[in-house]
Amino acid sequence: MNQSPSAAANAATTAPRAAKGARFAEFRQAAIAIVAVLGGLIIWQVLSLNISPLFLPSPSDTWAAAVELGEDGTLAKSIVASLARIGSGWALGILIGVPLGILMGHFRIIREIFEPYIEFFRFVPPIAFITLAVIWLGPGEESKVALIFYATVFIIVVNMIAGVQAVSELRLRAAASLGASPLRTLLTVVVPSTVPFMITGARLAMGNSFLTVVSAEIVAAQDGLGALIWTARNYGRTEWVFVGIIILGLLGYTCDRLLRIFARTFLKRYSVTV
Repeated sequence: MNQSPSAAANAATTAPRAAKGARFAEFRQAAIAIVAVLGGLIIWQVLSLNISPLFLPSPSDTWAAAVELGEDGTLAKSIVASLARIGSGWALGILIGVPLGILMGHFRIIREIFEPYIEFFRFVPPIAFITLAVIWLGPGEESKVALIFYATVFIIVVNMIAGVQAVSELRLRAAASLGASPLRTLLTVVVPSTVPFMITGARLAMGNSFLTVVSAEIVAAQDGLGALIWTARNYGRTEWVFVGIIILGLLGYTCDRLLRIFARTFLKRYSVTV
């Protein structure tokens, strides 16, 4: 049915207004974020004027330390090393955790077998296994990646179980009534329905990866941001500690943003809203 001239005119004027409103909202959000960051820097600067640099270096001292570490290549080497460990352990956690969580959520017998182990180990912090990881896997990359994997896999599994159990029973019955086999129902109904839980679990697991990498690198690593922070402690370079902390926060924020952009771009049809 054709639209009336007045309806078409209203639609033509509403669309630009909506786009303009969206742009204004994005600009407002960015402006608030910038003002908040600048406010934090000002407060930091004011506090540092009355506190010894050993306890609270100023923003300028921290920036100078970042430049120093950047010029000799230490900062770049540390960032690459930490990101490689985080990415490997996080990706391995997703590869193992997603199918295991789906199977545990969909098949009761599998859930009953693995649930005692999941519920036990997910409450034991990764730092408790640092010594064992070094003894079993050595001080190389394997032990650090294994600790990050341990910190991520249980979060993924629990989220995927929740996602499977949240699938509407009506959808499962509809698929069965149309002649879908249990395997086909799992692949075409259950798995797509769990994608939002998958993304949420991946985001939470990424946060745990960043938390764990520092502990792992402090104990057994010659490079990485955790090792940098520990070295700074030994030399009394508090500004290096601040550089490591700030870089970790910026890297985590960037990785989370990239994951959210990927989800909104490629997984929009699965009702992913992040």
